[in-house]
Amino acid sequence: MQFDYDDQNIFAKILRGEIPNATVFENEHALAFNDIEPQAPVHVLIIPKGAYVSIDDFAANASAAEQAGFFAAVAAVCEATDVEKGFRAVANTRAHGVQDVPHFHMHIMGGRVLGRMLPDRA
Repeated sequence: MQFDYDDQNIFAKILRGEIPNATVFENEHALAFNDIEPQAPVHVLIIPKGAYVSIDDFAANASAAEQAGFFAAVAAVCEATDVEKGFRAVANTRAHGVQDVPHFHMHIMGGRVLGRMLPDRA
């Protein structure tokens, strides 16, 4: 599958320092920051510093070091925020997954009961 990365997306601009953010955690391979429109008391976005469009692009093409650094950031965010009672990790992907920004990102949401992600099906 071909992945075309748009280096003018908002997360690329954040990584370049063109747009400010409320950093929660940063390492060599990832940046985590508070969502500007939080959907839960804790709502942190974690993005890789590399140019990856989606989670499957990242899984297929990121180096082992980039992947380890990204998931180390996930662990650090969970430790630094109020999610010990549980949280949701979401990576919306492409049109049907309602991905708004074409740069792989994971939402960590928690701080309250979030309810079912999808309604029960009969």
